[in-house]
Amino acid sequence: MVKAEVITIGDEILFGQITDTNTQWISTELTTIGIRTIRKSSVGDNEEAILEILAEAEKRADVILITGGLGPTKDDITKKTLCRYFNTELYINEEALTFITAFFEKRGRPMTELNRQQAAIPINCTYIPNRWGTAPGMWFEHNGTVFISMPGVPFEMKSLMTHTLLPKLKEFFETPFIYHKILRTIGIGESFLAERIADWEDNLPPHIRLAYLPNFGQVRLRLTATGTDFEQLKKETQAEVEKVLPLIDVNVFGYDDDEIETVVGRILKERGHTLATAESCTGGYASHLITKVPGSSAYFMGGVISYSNEVKIAELGVSPETLATFGAVSEQTVIEMAEGVRKRLNTTYGISASGIAGPDGGTDDKPVGTIWIASAGPEGTVTQKLQLGKFREQNIQYTGVYVLNLLRKQLLGLV
Repeated sequence: MVKAEVITIGDEILFGQITDTNTQWISTELTTIGIRTIRKSSVGDNEEAILEILAEAEKRADVILITGGLGPTKDDITKKTLCRYFNTELYINEEALTFITAFFEKRGRPMTELNRQQAAIPINCTYIPNRWGTAPGMWFEHNGTVFISMPGVPFEMKSLMTHTLLPKLKEFFETPFIYHKILRTIGIGESFLAERIADWEDNLPPHIRLAYLPNFGQVRLRLTATGTDFEQLKKETQAEVEKVLPLIDVNVFGYDDDEIETVVGRILKERGHTLATAESCTGGYASHLITKVPGSSAYFMGGVISYSNEVKIAELGVSPETLATFGAVSEQTVIEMAEGVRKRLNTTYGISASGIAGPDGGTDDKPVGTIWIASAGPEGTVTQKLQLGKFREQNIQYTGVYVLNLLRKQLLGLV
């Protein structure tokens, strides 16, 4: 397996002034051509620190991909540092200069000496044209390791990778194919899931590996297959998916990039159903998830954020007696909320949530993290009690995901 290390350069990354999205994208794309990222690092605009991290990376990686520090200003020191690392010097590359000159002429802008210096690259590198900017890409080969330097601007870097570097890397290393298939599960913990599929996992072929990726009430099961025949890898991986599905089909809501809100929306739209939400402790988070999906206006009619009991009574028709007897955080209340919003907005389905998100407000009977959810539809109303943790934001996120899953299960006749 070819091993890669990704290094991002720039004080702005370490200071938290910008979010580094480059490394995630690069690692994902490298995987598609059979190159495994073994480490990601960020370093500031400091020559000694960059030299140190390059030397460390060269010891463990076959290819080192560097982004950032290629601009025209004094704080952009990547080219200068690479010259020092490779014991070489800069020269004006005529192909780069011609491109940069045309770049400014096309835009009717004068080219300064600083801009001209962007055509200066280390003598020992191969020039990689940048279609969308003036900072060049550079390819080095040193002691059996490939070094690639690219601009930090994401769309410029992605263009270089997509059109030039990924094909060049695949040809240079003659890499195998890597195929990923992800099963999206919900409503089952990682350890319980692992126990349920342990025998299946133990019998996976050597070239197919399994990873567990948990996140907010969900666990992604990622199958990674490696080999020389891409179509055969897809067939073998699908065969393993079909073997494991009978063990966890109730918990599998989708595949690959599917999100619970996308899957639920797809079912509603296909069946011509509509949806409304009644939210208390989630404060509109479930509605936010629903409306993240393009085209959700086809099935989502609206919602009521009934944070107070007064709004529950006035807008959703929750009985004052229900609230007095059982409290706002109760099965009885969320039933009336879900049925009330469904009636109020005249939708096929209504979902609701009410609970104690925390960090305070809990009692002995109803500690922080106690949350009730409900889904009401033509076939009746189903409920679920959640007993979550003490962290408010996490409780809100978990609840939004779980109430959508409850609706999914009702739609599919699983509850």
